[in-house]
Amino acid sequence: MTVPIALQLYTVREALVKDFAGVLKKIADIGYVGVEPIFDLPGTTTAEAARLFRELGLEVPSAHTPLPVGEDANRVLDFMATMGCQRIVSGKGPDSFETMHLIKQTCDLFNQAQAVAAQNGLAFGIHNHWWEFLQVEGRYVYQVMLEHLDPDVFFEVDTYWVKTVGVDPAQVVKELGPRAPLLHIKDGPAVKGEPQVAVGDGVLDFPSIVQAAEGAAEWLIVELDRCATDMMEAVEKSYQYLVAGGLARGNKS
Repeated sequence: MTVPIALQLYTVREALVKDFAGVLKKIADIGYVGVEPIFDLPGTTTAEAARLFRELGLEVPSAHTPLPVGEDANRVLDFMATMGCQRIVSGKGPDSFETMHLIKQTCDLFNQAQAVAAQNGLAFGIHNHWWEFLQVEGRYVYQVMLEHLDPDVFFEVDTYWVKTVGVDPAQVVKELGPRAPLLHIKDGPAVKGEPQVAVGDGVLDFPSIVQAAEGAAEWLIVELDRCATDMMEAVEKSYQYLVAGGLARGNKS
């Protein structure tokens, strides 16, 4: 059974500044089932964005926000309530995972975030970059994290960054199973610092990733950080590759 396709709005951040409503309409017209907003949406307010998502029939499976702890907690909770969204996704930079002690400290912070989310009827998850798939003292950081995290903390696996450090994203997705309900789908040369390309035009093996995620992943979320070609063309091409190839379900064939 194919899962629905969404777009992470960070992908089109530059276009959103100029015409938020117009860009969202294009995304809906292409056939994307949902969008994954970032916390500081450019070119609009949170309430206006949420209204537009509803108007265009775009679901909001998850949102990227700061950690819902300390001074940020209420702002994040208000944002999630306005969006009508249940899954908070966040993360930390590379210097938070450099030693075993730092990994444990960071996991403690993630567990605090999970507790706040759970108290408010929400779920909390971590979006990875490449640094969670480096090794510290001969062990992969993400596997150490699994030992320290609350089991209710989920992962939004960015398959591209996993591949970029030489780890097999299909194997990771299979290993995490139901703990990875969201997959970030991006493509390119899998080289840090190089621009990305439309999904299907790079080196990632998405059929194997989707097969490994069967029965566990609930959404495929396209995200391109920066692109070697026109971004909106890449957004549309990524949709066509995933939907026409039977890897994801869209609103248009």
